[in-house]
Amino acid sequence: MAIFYDEIPDKLLEWIAKQKMFWVGTAALHGHVNLSPKGYIESFHILNKNRVWYEDMTGSGVETIAHMRESGNGRITIMFHAFEGAPRILRMWGTGTVYEFGMPEYNTLVPPASRKAGSRAAIVVDVHKVATSCGFGIPRYNFIGQRSQLERWCDGLEQADAQVSPQEKVPNGIKAWWTAENTRSLDGLPGLEKAHETSTAIQNSYDRDAPRPQAEAEPVVIAAPTLAGVFDSKLLAAFTLGVATTLTALKLAGLRVH
Repeated sequence: MAIFYDEIPDKLLEWIAKQKMFWVGTAALHGHVNLSPKGYIESFHILNKNRVWYEDMTGSGVETIAHMRESGNGRITIMFHAFEGAPRILRMWGTGTVYEFGMPEYNTLVPPASRKAGSRAAIVVDVHKVATSCGFGIPRYNFIGQRSQLERWCDGLEQADAQVSPQEKVPNGIKAWWTAENTRSLDGLPGLEKAHETSTAIQNSYDRDAPRPQAEAEPVVIAAPTLAGVFDSKLLAAFTLGVATTLTALKLAGLRVH
């Protein structure tokens, strides 16, 4: 049974902080619906009981930002759910505001010394409704670790930008990526407007000397097919008996001919 609140209850703050990821859902007024999984739970912040924000990372698209910016839109839902421990789903409904890299509001929320590589905006959400529900149908998983590929890739792009003045762009830099991939949504709505044009110097907190997470998955071994893998035991037994009977009959027939 769902329980609704007009604000984020204090009793859920510790639980939210323990989750390893969250989901963001938005939609154009007349166009695509978008759902984005978000890692880096440390980039999610609760300012007060009705306002939260998270650090928006570079991606192959810009749907969330575009939907926040669409005139008359701004609708957003944030969802957490438990992979471990007692089951629970938590949703926050609200309206969002975008503060791009290089804007004063962004710099206040995301100081350069703590900025993640690839951070392109801060999404601030004014929450007007919160709900919890059972989560009985959500499977349980063991958390292995966060992936490092995104920050490592973005750090490489940002290092390329750092080789020229902040007013310039290089083809293999992150501002060039933002320009090519993050300025329009699937429906043609405006996405980034300032980050790719700002003269703000790019700085991030990515540790280039940190060890990369090791893959935990065991290699998949595909065995060569065998009769036992093709037939079940009963069918294989019947097949073997049939072959033996046929060979015996042939031998007897041969003896009668001679």
